[in-house]
This record gives sequence, structure tokens and C-alpha cells, in this order.
Amino acid sequence: MKPIDVQKVEEAINKFKDQPIYLHLETTNGAYAAHRNEGMMTVSAFIRNGKIQFSQGKITGEHPYRVGLKLEDGWVYAQGLTDWEISEQGQLLLAGHDGEGKIAISLQLSETPFM
Repeated sequence: MKPIDVQKVEEAINKFKDQPIYLHLETTNGAYAAHRNEGMMTVSAFIRNGKIQFSQGKITGEHPYRVGLKLEDGWVYAQGLTDWEISEQGQLLLAGHDGEGKIAISLQLSETPFM
């Protein structure tokens, strides 16, 4: 993965606009967050192969970035994104890595289901 280039990522996002696509969205502060720090609660969210269609895609902010996808009746929103790439299968892969290089969030878009 490489650091986010806002213009290139927004172009990549909009290649998926106005068509049914598959979404992977995952965030976590680490399975052992509470084990390492008793005052911290482990939190996470996960959706894989959620089928969506969005009419507008935006990347905003300054490192780290946030991406919003406007759905017919709502929004998909991911914040804390730092890096991106296009996979060999044409999937847009966005991730947010913390200061130690650990992944904290992932937002991925694909025309085909994720394996």
C-alpha cells in the first residue's frame, strides 16, 4: 500500500459510483486493547460483502483521511484512512494504520464479492 493521494483515490472511488458493488468495512482497536490497558474497551465493527450502490463518493480531511459514500437512504463513512492500493482484481483497498503500523480501519470496494 502507498500513502493516500486524494485526487487518485477520489478518481478510484468514483469508478464504482452508480452501480451495485460489494463493500468490506472493518475497524478495530485491537483484540487485546482491554488486556493491555484495563481502562480501554475493545471495540470493532465488521461488514463483508455488503452490497451497496452509492451516488456520490468523497475523500476529505488531512492525513488521516475520511471517505463518505452517499447511499439512496444514508451514508457509509470511514475515518482514519492513511494508505491505499488497487488490487490485481481491480478492488479499491483503503486502510488506516496507527503510529506503530497496525491496521485500525479498512474500507474496500469491489465489483465482485470478496473471497
